[in-house]
Amino acid sequence: MEQQVSGGKQGTPKQFLRTVTIVSTFGGLLFGYDTGVVNGALPYMARPDQLNLTPFLEGLVASGLLFGAALGSFMGGQLADKKGRRTMLLGLALIFFFATLGCTFAPTVEFMVLSRFILGLAVGGASVIVPTYLAEMSPAERRGRMVTQNELMIVTGQLCAFVFNAVLGVTLGENAHVWRYMLAIASLPAVVLWFGMLAMPESPRWLVLHGRIGEALEVLKRARDERRAIAELNEIQDTLAQESGMKRATFKDLGIPWVRRIVFIAMGIAICQQISGVNSIMYYGTQILQKAGFSTEAALIGNIANGVISVLATFFGIWMMGKHGRRPLLMTGQIGTICALFLIGVLSHTLEGSANLPYVVLSLTVTFLFFQQGFLSPVTWLMLSELFPLRLRGMGMGATVLCLWLTNFLVGLSFPVLLDAFGLSSTFYIFVVIGLLGLTFAYKFVPETRGRSLEQIEKDFREYDKKLEMAIEHESV
Repeated sequence: MEQQVSGGKQGTPKQFLRTVTIVSTFGGLLFGYDTGVVNGALPYMARPDQLNLTPFLEGLVASGLLFGAALGSFMGGQLADKKGRRTMLLGLALIFFFATLGCTFAPTVEFMVLSRFILGLAVGGASVIVPTYLAEMSPAERRGRMVTQNELMIVTGQLCAFVFNAVLGVTLGENAHVWRYMLAIASLPAVVLWFGMLAMPESPRWLVLHGRIGEALEVLKRARDERRAIAELNEIQDTLAQESGMKRATFKDLGIPWVRRIVFIAMGIAICQQISGVNSIMYYGTQILQKAGFSTEAALIGNIANGVISVLATFFGIWMMGKHGRRPLLMTGQIGTICALFLIGVLSHTLEGSANLPYVVLSLTVTFLFFQQGFLSPVTWLMLSELFPLRLRGMGMGATVLCLWLTNFLVGLSFPVLLDAFGLSSTFYIFVVIGLLGLTFAYKFVPETRGRSLEQIEKDFREYDKKLEMAIEHESV
């Protein structure tokens, strides 16, 4: 389907960028809902008269989406480089819709896992393409706010899932198929995403990369004033001219020394975000609260607090990123999540059997999510969208987010098994130890990217590599 990028000015650049952000981040909303809805659906789905799930099968149903997301992120980045960011988002909307129907009407656990895997392809693709699209559409001073709007929509999707889960669980909990209603709701935002993206333009940087200079300038003029649009177009073209040796991005290009350093840092950031254990709470929050002492219905209602704090913390994180650098926020998030997990481990052991334990655990999961969603997660997705050079952005993001989703898959698959085998306290101690390793990585290797254009970030990595080579040569002499 050929797009129209001009068609007249539609409002001011600020209004245009707001529309682009709202529409494209429906991909993030679907990401959030589809990962969060399983939290409330699993207890009902696991019943003997439904899919009769063991702890391992619960992990498989939850993590089937994550394995699909790993592959979707990997393939989505490459396809977005070839076909375009907008075109891919249109395709993902269709996958979201039909895979949701597959999950809703799944007659067996095998069909459910397959449908969740296909749904994961769309989730993974959206996790790469939406932040890339937003980063390439936004001016440097608004990039942090625009890209992190996607994180806000992700946690909003999770909150919507928790609210609908609680409402349906309390009102229709006696209905054997209540979990199917929980899953079906995700088909609605998929429709909005598809129709909305029909009216959106392609990324100007992708258009320049494929020689469509006139179209790129038209898009930039809608998102900037004319003088700035021309200057930014020239900057993009100059950057591409410096990379003229890379006629087509291949995985060999990821081995170029300065690119390899970017890949190492990006993969480390992605893994650190997941090993915090965030998705053990987002996917299994209901089971955690049940294990602490809540009934199923009370756990569903209590879980809404996790969704509310995630949304509020993301607003806070967006505000903080306008005032502070990426690196200190990343490390603050890691320290806060480690402390919250440690307290869950200690208090779930010392207060075992106490009537206060469920409320203590709920307050600590809320604290954990404040640091995770207010600091760690938004900075992670923003930095991943910033680090890679233009020609390698789709491929680099794909490889990095593949790492993120594989880590997510391992957490999602193993958590119910660990919880069943070791209990609440010991399981969270494991995440504390792993989190300390992530904090060490961030301290030693993660650079600051705030206040630099995407082209300047690339230039900084190139120059760092040249300086390092010169230092090595000097020492050898």
